[in-house]
Amino acid sequence: MKPNNVLLWTLRLVAAAIMCMTLFYKFTANPQSVKLFTILGMEPWGRIGTGVMELIASLLILYPRTTGYGSVLGMGLMGGAIFFHLTKLGIVFDGDAVLFIYAVIVFIACALLALYYRKDLLGKLGLLKAR
Repeated sequence: MKPNNVLLWTLRLVAAAIMCMTLFYKFTANPQSVKLFTILGMEPWGRIGTGVMELIASLLILYPRTTGYGSVLGMGLMGGAIFFHLTKLGIVFDGDAVLFIYAVIVFIACALLALYYRKDLLGKLGLLKAR
């Protein structure tokens, strides 16, 4: 396997694993997850909706033909998470900064994937002209 492929698969797996790891807490109405979305005024639909979108983003990221789309969706979701941590929740939420750190890690991984797949994304949107 080429070093480039190893890096891409590492980024894919990191982003998807972190997003999938948090799904259990969202879908089982874990008290911390319920508290977070209650503070945001989005309980329960925001919690479940975000979980569904994170699952979709993870699946898209793991399938090589759709990695670019999943990475853009992941960036949007994690951008929202980072925004709410910086404005309403605080970096340290419920005693630790783990959720904020996870959001930043996933955002960076997705941004690097989106950057790598930018030509595919722009080409399919008709924004990149063929030479």
